[in-house]
This record gives sequence, structure tokens and C-alpha cells, in this order.
Amino acid sequence: MFTGIITDVGKVAALEQAGDVHLTIDTHYDLSGVDIGASIACSGICLTVVSKSDHAFTVTASKETLDCTNLGDWQIGGGINLERALKVGDEIGGHIVSGHVDGVGKVVAQEPEGDSVRFTFEAPDDIKQFIASKGSVCVNGVSLTVNEVDDSRFGVNLIPHTLEMTTFGAVSVGDRVNLEIDMLARYVARLLDKE
Repeated sequence: MFTGIITDVGKVAALEQAGDVHLTIDTHYDLSGVDIGASIACSGICLTVVSKSDHAFTVTASKETLDCTNLGDWQIGGGINLERALKVGDEIGGHIVSGHVDGVGKVVAQEPEGDSVRFTFEAPDDIKQFIASKGSVCVNGVSLTVNEVDDSRFGVNLIPHTLEMTTFGAVSVGDRVNLEIDMLARYVARLLDKE
């Protein structure tokens, strides 16, 4: 489990296709406290650490992960939003996030709004009904509050701190983004579906 509060921006240091995709990510984390087998959310994707060095860790992504996320777009040198798994007793500053991407959306607009930047995203049809105004959504691993919804499109404001401390400062219109809907919305919809 995660909270959508990014604690480091890593960089893709190596990418190897050998059956699955093996990615090595440079990080500022003290990896002495990260066990092999630990989960780290990488731009919203819960991935398992399979090896590590002093300042980098390696994860493996299966075809399923590649099919359901934007991981196939990642390139060497590209920034990755990182969050270590939540520990019992940690502050939940964002919202509860599983690291299981529900769909890949797209950035359709960006415009300055005061000191912030208003982003408009387009969600896939199969998850758009789970995104609600003033609700939470996780975009590329970042917990965000939805400002408004217009069918499959929704807007959020990103303050300067978020732009600086995540990869959103380098995101452009047309980029694909990982979307995870709010867990509560998922379970409410499932319960209503049974009636």
C-alpha cells in the first residue's frame, strides 16, 4: 500500500528486454533499508525490488504490466516518481493507493493558473465513471484532488511544490499517464453492481 506522496524522483539507468523487462532505477533512497522483495511504487506501478546496489535498484515488469501501464514508454534517463511502501504508523498525506494501475490516460491540456498549472487528463472509457469532482485520483503515482469532471476528461491543479518534487514538471500534452482510481470508488461500484 502507498499514499501517493512522492518521496524521490528516480531515473531509469538501464532497461533490458529479456522475456520480461528489467529496469534499473537510480535513486536517492538509502537502499540499505530496502529488502530484496520490497515493493516500490514507480510512477504509480507497484514493482518488486529484485536486486540493488548502493544507489540503484532493479525491478522486473511482465507483459501484463507493460500492457496495462505506460511503462513501455519509459526511456533511459527518464524521471520516475518513487514512493516506498507504507508502514504501519506512517502518516497518510495523500490517499490509500495500491499501486495497481487501472488504466492509461492522456494529458490533453496544460495551462498556467496563478502560480499553479491546470492539467486536463483524459481517462479510458472503462474507468471514467470512477473519477469524481473533489475526489482523489492517482496519476503517475501522485495523489491528486480532482477539480472537475467532463465525461472522460478531468482537471487538477498542480502547485509549484508538486511540479518541482515530481515528474510533472517535464510532462507534456499527449503524454500517457498511469491512472489509479480511488479504492473506495472501486468497492462502492462493486457493491452497487451486485444489487
